[in-house]
Amino acid sequence: MIDVVALGELLIDFTYSGKSKEGMKLFEQNPGGAPGNFLTAIANMGLKTAMIAKVGDDMHGRFLLDTLKSHNIDTSGIIVDKDSFTTLAFVDLDKNGERKFSFARKPGADIRLEYEEIDKNLLAETKIFHVGSLSLTNEPSREATYFSVDLAKSLGAIISYDPNYRDSLWKDRDTAIEEMKKMMKFADIVKVSDEEAVLLTGEDDYSKGAGKLLDMGPKLVAVTLGSGGVLVKTLKYELTVSGFKVNAVDTTGAGDSFWGGFVGSFIKSRKALNKLKEKDILEFARYGNATASICVQRRGGIPAIPKESEVIEMINLRAAAL
Repeated sequence: MIDVVALGELLIDFTYSGKSKEGMKLFEQNPGGAPGNFLTAIANMGLKTAMIAKVGDDMHGRFLLDTLKSHNIDTSGIIVDKDSFTTLAFVDLDKNGERKFSFARKPGADIRLEYEEIDKNLLAETKIFHVGSLSLTNEPSREATYFSVDLAKSLGAIISYDPNYRDSLWKDRDTAIEEMKKMMKFADIVKVSDEEAVLLTGEDDYSKGAGKLLDMGPKLVAVTLGSGGVLVKTLKYELTVSGFKVNAVDTTGAGDSFWGGFVGSFIKSRKALNKLKEKDILEFARYGNATASICVQRRGGIPAIPKESEVIEMINLRAAAL
């Protein structure tokens, strides 16, 4: 069995990295894309992962494949397309490490993935199947996403969903909300940011917002709260788990690494989703928070994801300080 298979965008984050002596902005090539970041966090925990995606037959696509392989992520489900270019995201940062995105994706390889190209064996072998919302912005990747979710769910996989909102990739805000909410009824576990929780529910009370998301179908919802940690709500429990205070330099991959740490901890527990206790959720969230807190102290997406030993060390250091 494969522990987690993810489908979605693989792209290059060109992250702001200072200015040249002439005063021009410099951008650093970083491998990323939310599903890839998420899988890396899980693979770094020693679990078995695989990616379904499409990249261009270009220097960036080959770099992404090599990067995933270096993290022991199965790339057999990744299509290399000779007729499209690997998607690029230019990421500017403010003084707090918060990001502004500009995408080169008209179209990019990631949204050209077709359902006929999906490796069905990967879907049949996985315990958890993860998708985001960027593959829902355009056809044919939208059809490929729903095809894969339907098949994986019918074969017994737990469906993980991250409605990762990027406004510039949607026709308009209302279309984004409608499409992102459609996937909720298929999902078992969901991670949203605080801003996405408000966007999808209209609630600025995160507890009420998480409750509304549960009403759409999931069994567990995690609302990330930045440096405030995370609120996790299930049909039985609700708890807020504080984050780790660190100096953030780049928040790219923060939510993805949190969710990877959370889901990886869930898999390692070997517990059924409907049998989780409050102490289990606390443990998963603590690991996810520690993973994200290390990630934001580094630059880039995949390169910033910590190893399991680093996460455990941070958790132990906090425990010793209490």
